[in-house]
Amino acid sequence: MSGEATHGRWAWTVVLPVTALAALVATWGRKPADVVLALVAVLLIGAVLAAVHHAEVVAHRVGEPYGSLVLAVAVTVIEVALIVTLMVTADQDTAGLARDTVFAAVMISVNGIVGLSIVVSALRHHLAVFNPEGAGSALATVMTLATLTLVLPVFTTTQPGPEFSGGQLVFAAIASLAIYALFVFTQTVQHRDFFLPVEDGGTAPDLDRDGHADPPTSRAALVSLGLLVVALVSVVGLAKVESPSIERAVAGLGFPHAFVGVVIALLVLLPESISAVRAAARRRMQISLNLAYGSAMASIGLTIPTIAVASIWLDGPLELGLGNTEMVLLFLSGLVGVLTVVPGRAKPLAGGLHLAILAAYVFLTISP
Repeated sequence: MSGEATHGRWAWTVVLPVTALAALVATWGRKPADVVLALVAVLLIGAVLAAVHHAEVVAHRVGEPYGSLVLAVAVTVIEVALIVTLMVTADQDTAGLARDTVFAAVMISVNGIVGLSIVVSALRHHLAVFNPEGAGSALATVMTLATLTLVLPVFTTTQPGPEFSGGQLVFAAIASLAIYALFVFTQTVQHRDFFLPVEDGGTAPDLDRDGHADPPTSRAALVSLGLLVVALVSVVGLAKVESPSIERAVAGLGFPHAFVGVVIALLVLLPESISAVRAAARRRMQISLNLAYGSAMASIGLTIPTIAVASIWLDGPLELGLGNTEMVLLFLSGLVGVLTVVPGRAKPLAGGLHLAILAAYVFLTISP
């Protein structure tokens, strides 16, 4: 890559996150005009693309599966901060906000990102190939976390309604953190090889086929890490700034207000989605699964403990239990997910099934 090209690429990946953050500061807590909102939307997309670039630079420096973990945790931490901010400052009822946001993130991750990545990889390379040990343990962790935190509240009897009692919420928070920490230890220390990309023969491929001739320097990686955080803060914050216009559009279409959460979740997960599809196209399907399942489990494993602590000073109930329709879709997602990951290879059909489940979730959110 020439110095001029490098400079040009470096310039836009620095300018866009900083500009987006400045726009976020200028518009936060205000009601921007339509022209300003249009500019914010452009900066939002630019920040997403910049986040993808910097995530790939960091991932190339630290290697897998650490790179996927960095992006998944970074997005989730900022997403959790947004949820808590909304719960503290919102005028309307936020009892189910954490549940709806977390479940939307889970469905988009385990069905949307996984399904699209499988379709892209399988169509391009005949089969999507990955490590069943790593993918299976990640899926098992996601389903355990989802069941303990989003399904059990419906069946407990200490507290009426789809809520945990104080003691139950503390248990769910501690269990979520412990399970997530155990998975991260397994992924990064004890069985790291289970989460590395594989070829058809089961050997690790050349990770340099991502367009970078050599790994970036430590200084460049640290700069990209900082800009990644700036870009992700901008993405989540500008998605919140855009939410009133999204709400108006949703209301104009006659959709339920819950659909706004789905749209915002889609925007927040855009960096991971683009990174996952790009990895799948390069025959690195395991990285796509690391991103998808890692995002889902981080969304639960970090959100629930944070909300549990925040509930100490938050007024009103905290509804975590899913409805019957959502529980059916969660169960179906887990069942199809198991049948997808166990063989270690997937055809386009498997990806299509996951995308069909996501489509059913979106449609039933619009028309419950």
